[in-house]
Amino acid sequence: MLIVRESFVAKPGMASKLAKQMKDVMAAQPKWKTRIMTDAVGAFNTVVMETEVEDLAALATRVKEYEERTDLREKMKGYTDMYVTGKREIFQVV
Repeated sequence: MLIVRESFVAKPGMASKLAKQMKDVMAAQPKWKTRIMTDAVGAFNTVVMETEVEDLAALATRVKEYEERTDLREKMKGYTDMYVTGKREIFQVV
């Protein structure tokens, strides 16, 4: 099993808006095991989307599904204007 963690440093005042937008989009895809988190301690304005997948093939399938779902992409419209930087990490669960 893999954990895919996508971390974003939101622009000031945008972290909660970005987190809500991500949460709303992921709620529209309940079969994806995803959670959205915001900072409690640490770097300010951090939003993290953490997703569990079985393997890299499952991640590739999920990316393809997202690309094909115009409704999800429409809901995410404008999210890139809300953050300064981001990164993706993939962890193997042992």
